[in-house]
Amino acid sequence: MQNTRSRLQFPLIVAITLALASGCGAEVSESIAAAPAPSETEPRYEQGAPNYDGIGKRYLGREISHVMGHRGAGWLERPERERTERTDLLIELLPIKPDSVIADIGAGTGYFSFPMARKASEGRVIAVDIQQEMLDIIKARQEEGAPANVDPLLSTESDPTLPANSVDLALIVDAYHEFSYPYEMGIGIVKGLKPGGLLALVEYRGEDPTVPIKRLHKMTEAQSKLEMDAIGLEWVETIDALPQQHLMLFRKPAETQDASLND
Repeated sequence: MQNTRSRLQFPLIVAITLALASGCGAEVSESIAAAPAPSETEPRYEQGAPNYDGIGKRYLGREISHVMGHRGAGWLERPERERTERTDLLIELLPIKPDSVIADIGAGTGYFSFPMARKASEGRVIAVDIQQEMLDIIKARQEEGAPANVDPLLSTESDPTLPANSVDLALIVDAYHEFSYPYEMGIGIVKGLKPGGLLALVEYRGEDPTVPIKRLHKMTEAQSKLEMDAIGLEWVETIDALPQQHLMLFRKPAETQDASLND
């Protein structure tokens, strides 16, 4: 795993550099702003004065944080990440079968997409992101030899655009707290899951003040359960084997009322 990462480090840096040099940050902002999204006046959200690193928009009592843009791609690939977060252990803990279809929601640079694709060697990983720049990095890595069974998919802020009932496992790592439309994105993920499919939600532990992450970039287990229950997912278990994060598994019921997903 370490050797593979070393081989991909140079093309990744090149891709990031090209993205920055092209001045595409403004294009990302425009594309996100242009994406269809529900009205801000919907009662499930509240708007107020923003706290530090927040957008002022609140969902079920939680303020949504700012999104980390593609200019922060280096943070996702920092060399010490595996050691401090045990990302290798996270991959081991995920219920991945050789033929699994997995959606990596907020895939970024493909940090988790590619290791999962190696485990699901007969399946595939759908790398979902709202920023084309991130997906371009994934494509650049594939051109340098990264697994081909990763399919980049551009989504919007309110819809992951997954095919219905197509995914065995959805993974969201340290990204859900940034979703501008968590309810709508969550409903889209549930629609994309097969009946009985799992969502693995990974977030820095909000209950633990020793986790050195900004407050709005962490979530408690209780808040996570509350928000997953709101979209019809059933809590399965919480695995706290990681140094800083909760790994929480939620299941789509085997029989789901379509009407509840079209609210």
